Amino acid sequence: MDKDLKKIVELALLEDIGTGDLSSSLLDNAIINAEIICRDHAIICGTEYFDLCFLSLDPEIKIKWNLSDGCEAQPGEVICNIKGKSRVIITAERTALNFLQLLSGTSTKTNYLVNLIGETKAQLLDTRKTIPGLRKAQKYAVRCGGGVNHRMGLYDCIMLKENHILSIGSLDKSIKKALKKYPNKPIIVEVETMEQLRSALAIKGITRVLCDNFSLTDLREAVKIAKDIYPIEASGGVNEENIISYAETGVDYISIGSVTKDVTSVDLSLRFS
Repeated sequence: MDKDLKKIVELALLEDIGTGDLSSSLLDNAIINAEIICRDHAIICGTEYFDLCFLSLDPEIKIKWNLSDGCEAQPGEVICNIKGKSRVIITAERTALNFLQLLSGTSTKTNYLVNLIGETKAQLLDTRKTIPGLRKAQKYAVRCGGGVNHRMGLYDCIMLKENHILSIGSLDKSIKKALKKYPNKPIIVEVETMEQLRSALAIKGITRVLCDNFSLTDLREAVKIAKDIYPIEASGGVNEENIISYAETGVDYISIGSVTKDVTSVDLSLRFS
């Protein structure tokens, strides 16, 4: 099991339980059955985090999933059955549901946006606008929802943005410096004008060009002049009301921070059966 996952669950349980669950200590601790009910239409994600919340407290807990990560759940559907000691189930319940609700919310929103642009060639990308400590989890949730991951962090891809370019001196110098120092790393270049786009297209060796806050008219032109040179990514100002229009410009990728930043948790509840 991923050591980062275990550490995150451990910290989450610790902040909730502290020196002990006072309320659950009142229970007789009998073996009970419980079920998780989905109250929304959702794409489920986070089952491994959910399981670990219970198993960390009692390895004898039995959890049976009726759906796996990436599957669609309907309102009222029982997605999971649990059997074990009542104290452990009550103690782990909220932390386990917090993970499952949040990650399912990320998957569900991603899937909704992916379906909106499904008739175009554009792929939906996430960003680094994630909840601290849950980067890997949320990016996994994006994949479960049908999206594609952007860079994981600052270490696996070079992304030259406005402040990098200003500090180095020019777009041309920035790209050439990155190519020289990191010849085997992906390089994404953010441009804000058509002039910058043309400069980036003239240099070999980068991975794709991100057009930041381009108008729809300029994006269509960008796609036209970048054809057979570099893929085009659109970012900035994209939301569920206008994402179809952005996708219809012909861009290859659309990155949108709201899939991980502005998450509405899926409504789930645990009920003794």
